[in-house]
Amino acid sequence: MILTDQGEIEAPARAMVIVAHPDDIDFGMAGTVAALTAAGCHVAYCLATSGEAGDDDLSHTSEELAELRQAEQTAAAGRVGVSELHWLGHPDGMVVADLGLRRDIARVIRMSRPDVVLCQTTIPNWDHIYISHPDHMATATAALAAVYPDARNPRAFPELLDEGHKPYSVSEIWLTGTEPNRYIDITDTFDAKIAALREHHSQLAPFDGLADRVREWCTRTAQAAGLADGRLAEAYRVVPAG
Repeated sequence: MILTDQGEIEAPARAMVIVAHPDDIDFGMAGTVAALTAAGCHVAYCLATSGEAGDDDLSHTSEELAELRQAEQTAAAGRVGVSELHWLGHPDGMVVADLGLRRDIARVIRMSRPDVVLCQTTIPNWDHIYISHPDHMATATAALAAVYPDARNPRAFPELLDEGHKPYSVSEIWLTGTEPNRYIDITDTFDAKIAALREHHSQLAPFDGLADRVREWCTRTAQAAGLADGRLAEAYRVVPAG
């Protein structure tokens, strides 16, 4: 079971988080992921890019940065109980919600067969432009198309059938940043979320004030959900997909 603003609910057996970059999950969803894995849910990650454009220091090659950021995300995943990661290798900063990305995500969905897919929003946030990175919205757009109709449609990308990946239907999508209708209480997993974030040394060092800043965000989210004082939360728009 996991705790929400509506009380305890049954955790799905399997879930997949689909995002654009390393650290996107840990800022947005890692508390929820830790709650899911603690409840016995198998969680997989699917990342459109390896984050090779995420550093202004040009003394590192893009290949070196991609390797570093993959290692950081793998370590962060371990902090919240995740060991299955899929890297799609699309170009950081230039992600397009095209048929190639849709096919690649549909392939991973058919391989991992999650009940629930968590992803970012397709809607710009005009108050926080960094949330609205074009890679975020493109990946989310492709993820939604991969859930419906691509992953379930045997006629979509017939090459996937040739590879042995049978059609599969996801039951629910949980979107961040879009008119939430479910809040996950992450009070008990907040420390795991911070531990995951701290693994992203290339992006977040020094870490002064990180935990306090993230705690403030999660406190505001919990207050919006009507949770008790001192509780922390992450928010989602739950969309039936089955």
